[in-house]
Amino acid sequence: MPKIQGLFDAARSAEIVNERMSPQADPRLREIMGVVVRHLHAAIREASITTEEWMAGITFLTETGQTCTDWRQEFILLSDTLGVSMLVDAINHDRPESATDNTVLGPFYVPQSPHYANGADIALDGKGEPVLVEGRVTDGEGNPVAGASIEVWQANEDGFYDVQQKGIQPEWNLRGQFTSEADGAYSFRSVKPRHYAIPHDGPVGRMLEALGRGPVRPAHMHFIVMAPGFDTVTTHIFTPDCPYLSQDPVFGVKESLIADFKVIDDADRAAKASISNPFQAVRVNFELVRTS
Repeated sequence: MPKIQGLFDAARSAEIVNERMSPQADPRLREIMGVVVRHLHAAIREASITTEEWMAGITFLTETGQTCTDWRQEFILLSDTLGVSMLVDAINHDRPESATDNTVLGPFYVPQSPHYANGADIALDGKGEPVLVEGRVTDGEGNPVAGASIEVWQANEDGFYDVQQKGIQPEWNLRGQFTSEADGAYSFRSVKPRHYAIPHDGPVGRMLEALGRGPVRPAHMHFIVMAPGFDTVTTHIFTPDCPYLSQDPVFGVKESLIADFKVIDDADRAAKASISNPFQAVRVNFELVRTS
């Protein structure tokens, strides 16, 4: 009886799976799946995964998917806490040293937030320590980028995003979009960000607890900055006095993203900015990289 090709063989398991792919399949898909299969089979061998452990892993992934809702993306949270989101981002955004660094998007981004005039206040719940955020958007040679979109979102003083507290926080609290002026300048009022725990009542939280890792993200603001002809930047700024900078569960902190928050006691400047005195101020400049 002739030998039947392609039957399972533990010694060649990954190769057998990859050989089953059709030559007509998309070449890039074949490449990616080939790598994934090889590394997955190698990991199972190296760790000598038991049947019970593999089923526990399948259960974990199933529960991760079941935890996802319209506003909570548990799979993004899993990617973030494994450092995968940051690695993918780093591979795809190799920018000049002076350009603004990218970091993770996070699971609480909501598109189409309100557009405000520069100087507006996005803190709609009246909580927190007032902060004035000012800066410029420029290109790699220091020229202003007019008409750039600066989108911002952050958690409130209690450590929650508005989508986590529907009916408690005002809709679109601490979210907004601004447009840079002719000189690249933008500004808005907000509150000093606070550290907070990522959602840890689901499978990702249980994973962190089992690994002896904490769920607390250091205090930060999120930004997306985009302009025609430039690479879009998705980034954060972090407060320098936060005790959790070195423990970020999603590995989003980079040295260049730790901002300089200053206490300002200047009644005239406060009045001009329509902010209570004293207040905190932070300058956040964005250097964009041209795409062509």
